[in-house]
Amino acid sequence: MATDTLKSTPGARGGTAGGLRRLLLDNGALTALIVLVIAMSALSGDFLTADNLLNVGVQAAVTAILAFGVTFVIVSAGIDLSVGSVAALSATVLAWSATEAGIPVVLAVVLAVATGIVCGLVNGFLVSYGKLPPFIATLAMLSVARGLSLVISQGSPIAFPDSVSHLGDTLGGWLPVPVLVMVVMGLLTAFVLGRTYIGRSMYAIGGNEEAARLSGLRVKKQKLAIYAFSGLFAAAAGIVLASRLASAQPQAAQGYELDAIAAVVIGGASLAGGTGKASGTLIGALILAVLRNGLNLLSVSAFWQQVVIGVVIALAVLFDTVRRKAGATAPAAGASGGGKGKQALTYVIAAVVAVAVVGATSLLHNGSSAADRPKIGLSLSTLNNPFFVQIRDGAEEEAKKLGVDLTVTDAQNDASQQANQLQNFTSGSLSAVVVNPVDSDAAGPSVRGANQAGIPVIAVDRGVNEADTSALVASDNVEGGALGAKALAEKLGGKGTIVILQGQAGTSASRERGAGFAEGLKDYPGIKVVAKQPADFDRTKGLDVMTNLLQAHPDIDGVFAENDEMALGAIKALGSKAGKSVQVVGFDGTPDGLKAVRAGTLYASVAQQPSELGRIAVRNALRAVEGEKVEKMVKVPVKVVTKENVAGFEG
Repeated sequence: MATDTLKSTPGARGGTAGGLRRLLLDNGALTALIVLVIAMSALSGDFLTADNLLNVGVQAAVTAILAFGVTFVIVSAGIDLSVGSVAALSATVLAWSATEAGIPVVLAVVLAVATGIVCGLVNGFLVSYGKLPPFIATLAMLSVARGLSLVISQGSPIAFPDSVSHLGDTLGGWLPVPVLVMVVMGLLTAFVLGRTYIGRSMYAIGGNEEAARLSGLRVKKQKLAIYAFSGLFAAAAGIVLASRLASAQPQAAQGYELDAIAAVVIGGASLAGGTGKASGTLIGALILAVLRNGLNLLSVSAFWQQVVIGVVIALAVLFDTVRRKAGATAPAAGASGGGKGKQALTYVIAAVVAVAVVGATSLLHNGSSAADRPKIGLSLSTLNNPFFVQIRDGAEEEAKKLGVDLTVTDAQNDASQQANQLQNFTSGSLSAVVVNPVDSDAAGPSVRGANQAGIPVIAVDRGVNEADTSALVASDNVEGGALGAKALAEKLGGKGTIVILQGQAGTSASRERGAGFAEGLKDYPGIKVVAKQPADFDRTKGLDVMTNLLQAHPDIDGVFAENDEMALGAIKALGSKAGKSVQVVGFDGTPDGLKAVRAGTLYASVAQQPSELGRIAVRNALRAVEGEKVEKMVKVPVKVVTKENVAGFEG
């Protein structure tokens, strides 16, 4: 009786209109994707181009591959928080094996894939036989895998083998290989879920684990296989990501596990288990990619982008919840073929409507006149640091003065996210690009794409390797590190014990500043470094790390921090010792850092004049656009600022 009622409802609402409503309700994620594509096409004339749509596919690829693996786990009522770290570890193992260890590339790839599977098996063992909650087991693996990646790489990116880096290239000069890998992995996921014994077991375990066990399923062994699948897909995603960046980044894919889970849930899977499909997961990943791509093209603030994406994820899941409560379900088994025909017809109608609307908006944009103002994109490594905020402020001030439209993006210290942003700039109608690389090697492939498109690129603060930049506007981090060593050593009279607070592992700024400081310290053999610890350029972490170091080394004489934020955290930990018995030297010359110099708690800061870096970068970008001569290297002097000269310094 209930089945008859469900069947009669669509008809009661009237033919095709009822069928279309049913289609939209039953495919909430697909509906959301269509609406997003139409909206972005209407709002940005740069969105609906072949190059940009391919960019969306490339940018969705890594998240989608990770999400396919997570789909297996979520369908079986589990969770896997480790996939981002496992992806980074697998890529690092491949790069290290093929370069440092000299292992043949084919065996290195096998070893990388095996690494992902082993990590998955460990997760499965902890969940099945160790009885740990999946959240705890995979959270532990997240930390272990990330730590091993840093240990193997020593915190520095490792060049990827050229033969494997082709996975980040295109076929025929237009079809991206990452998109092909994504499609293959998606088909494999659909096959496993829909056509195999292990796939049916996933749904059974997710629906009711106890019932599955009583029906004869070997639940523990099945979970081992499920988490092993997740590890395998994570390894594949890591290899594709590293191929795009031409290097294995030990800090790559941070936070990607949350994007993967979001893609699965947006695609219609339930965290309670028992439901989920590969096509839904793919749509979820595409929604996230379209959002980020479109918001970049629309010049939405990097901070607001995070808000918008969070709201859209919440709305998508809320819509799915409402749909389930409304009883919008797939047709019952055994329904007549006529029902399937009507459903196919409504799919065609929906596709025609979407194409018509998108086509109309495309014609509208093509018919509109282009703005005369030059457009420049600025991709910063992070905006969670006062130094880079000052670069942005200087750039925006100069852009306003010169009549330039400036779009600013925040890579959040994620090299792969910056690669996506640079690709979006390349496919948009920008005149020039200014990039502050997260990593000099990882930015290379994306900048080469801008080179091919004829878009001039200006690097600021850090250079770009293996690519052509019109100019590099920078201070010398190595020189700055050496000046910091000299200032601290002379203040201590050439002898004493010090600790070093390092920046985020793997970033070129941390490597260069640390190398310069070590080189400068060679002239002062009486200075002994008793400890080095990373605090990720963060003030809070600087406070915590310094507090811990003081327990082991209470009598230190000095501290060198690779930026002012960590130095300010160290000053807080030192308390009354700062500026008296313990001298602290920072780096960057930020407003808060200079305030501490005036107060005498921070002895010195190696200042780089970040606002000036931003102004000069925009000025040179406009010169490159107008065909004027631009110096290949524009040096902005660094300066050691102490209490004696801080009054005359302007950052």
